[in-house]
Amino acid sequence: MLNMDFIVFFWHLLNFFAPAAFLALALGLGAWLLRIPRRLPWWTGVGLNFVLGCSVLGAGLVLTGSDGKLVTYVALVLAMGSGQWLLTPGGEPTIEK
Repeated sequence: MLNMDFIVFFWHLLNFFAPAAFLALALGLGAWLLRIPRRLPWWTGVGLNFVLGCSVLGAGLVLTGSDGKLVTYVALVLAMGSGQWLLTPGGEPTIEK
């Protein structure tokens, strides 16, 4: 068993969830900048996408037995992109003019 102090564990955990946090912020701010209509406030969408992304990363870790597999990141992008699409009214991403 590996002995790990709190600081090392904290950095491992932070780096594990970083892709989900970055993608959730990018999707939320991108939708806000493009003025895409949303069903919820942008920060709620970011939170929901972050939770979804963390779930996908955790499932990828359990299913593949390793962190950082490409298939996990592909599933992360597909799941979070679909989640952002479902947050638009009618499920159709349209840009307001």
